[in-house]
Amino acid sequence: MDANQYIALAAFLFGIGLVGVVVKRNMLVVFMCIELMLNAANLTFLAFARRAGNMNGHAIAFFVIAVAAAEAAVGLAIVIAVFRTRGTLNVDEVASLRN
Repeated sequence: MDANQYIALAAFLFGIGLVGVVVKRNMLVVFMCIELMLNAANLTFLAFARRAGNMNGHAIAFFVIAVAAAEAAVGLAIVIAVFRTRGTLNVDEVASLRN
């Protein structure tokens, strides 16, 4: 595959993730869509690294994977805490986290 095809695939995956974040109301689905967007960014970094012929994109992609793992752990803890206190994962019903 050419690097342009990888970039087109990454743009498609990022678009799906963006639509999911904007449209969906379930917190777990929103987190999965954010993960999809991060993976699309990784694919873009790797495609540009392949095109340039260096390893810089691989290092950045590894860093993004580490950030995504931390985001998933913290996000899942927040989702569990919100579900225990509010009893729902609907983003519209959990508009304020102050109470």
